[in-house]
Amino acid sequence: MKTPVKDLRDLSSEELQAKAADLKKELFNLRVQQAMGQIENPMRLRILRKDIAKTKTVLKEKYGRV
Repeated sequence: MKTPVKDLRDLSSEELQAKAADLKKELFNLRVQQAMGQIENPMRLRILRKDIAKTKTVLKEKYGRV
């Protein structure tokens, strides 16, 4: 499920950093599944990468840091 930028802008710095960390963990797990040939939805990888980028962009815009 894609994360709308509008929802990300309402989060605090700590929440955004936690969300980015969770997304990175999920991306790692999906990459492991892909390497083992067990991934069910390969498009989820792309969506996660975009969500991580959105989160980092909002952090940079609001707080000047990533």
